[in-house]
Amino acid sequence: MSQISDCSPRLRILIVDDHELTRLSLQLLLACQKNLQVIGLASNGEEAIKIVKSEPVDIIILDLEMPVMDGWITSNYIKSISPQTQIIAHSSLTETFWESAKLTGNFDAVSNKDISTSELVTLIRKLGQRLHHGNHQSSNDPTQIHGFSH
Repeated sequence: MSQISDCSPRLRILIVDDHELTRLSLQLLLACQKNLQVIGLASNGEEAIKIVKSEPVDIIILDLEMPVMDGWITSNYIKSISPQTQIIAHSSLTETFWESAKLTGNFDAVSNKDISTSELVTLIRKLGQRLHHGNHQSSNDPTQIHGFSH
């Protein structure tokens, strides 16, 4: 797995998914990683927004299909109140839907849920580097697409 130096700042991560097993599995994975701290778990977009409003979040791993408020609406709202927060769209949608996500969502990266754990950790660290180097502008063309065979 990827390692970063001791002087790297700790990345504060929020996991948002309506499936408890996914949330807890990601939390367990990230708890074992140096300089990554899971600061919250949310089961829908409304819960995620409450957390973002109450404390700083560097990176959000965000499911797209959730009850109450989906990932597309959530990403747009979070970027409006916290534009520096990096958002990974993390879903099991097909590649066709990802093309739509790139056009309609406010995501910094996208990954399929079958991404390897090492790839997900690497993606999180890349977004963290971008965040801490001041290049945190999101665009309609996410920088990373993982988990698809092209």
